[in-house]
Amino acid sequence: MKVLVIPEDFHNDHFILKPLFERLFRSIGRPKANIQICRDPLLGGVAEALKSERISEIVEQYQGMIDIYVLCIDRDGKEGRRRRLDQLELKFGTQQQTFLAVNAWEEIETWVLAGMKLPKNWSWQAVRAEIHVKETYFDQFVNQRNLSETPGGGRKTLGEEAARRIAAIRRKCSEDFGSLAKRLEKAK
Repeated sequence: MKVLVIPEDFHNDHFILKPLFERLFRSIGRPKANIQICRDPLLGGVAEALKSERISEIVEQYQGMIDIYVLCIDRDGKEGRRRRLDQLELKFGTQQQTFLAVNAWEEIETWVLAGMKLPKNWSWQAVRAEIHVKETYFDQFVNQRNLSETPGGGRKTLGEEAARRIAAIRRKCSEDFGSLAKRLEKAK
């Protein structure tokens, strides 16, 4: 099984998405799934990731080589994003290929924090409620761990660590990551 994860921003998100999806597929009984992160073409932001034309470019380029496409974007406090993702799923999902889309609540970095032991003075409810998770919590966590000069500004190290606690991420992020995991379990 070949899976293409399509990030809105490859440059930082691939450090998080690759280990999380590799571990997720192992946890759902598909350890041999080949997880690839889309780097050609690069989308360069959520506005591009929501354009049918851009998604069509990707699907056409990888036609016949990919079994499951997973588009991952940030929600960024925009409640209407899920509706647009539903439209993309309907347009690009077929009998031959599965196309799923998820908007991280609120940013993909939230999934990493869900898999980490957070500082004692942080509450998970506050992290989950924050729209600007990256700036408010993730960057601070990276600095506390002295990881800002590592690949992806700490994302590589923390993404790999968080992936070891995939069950916690599914539970704490049940509306987005957990829901996607359930849909991937049912996907052919």
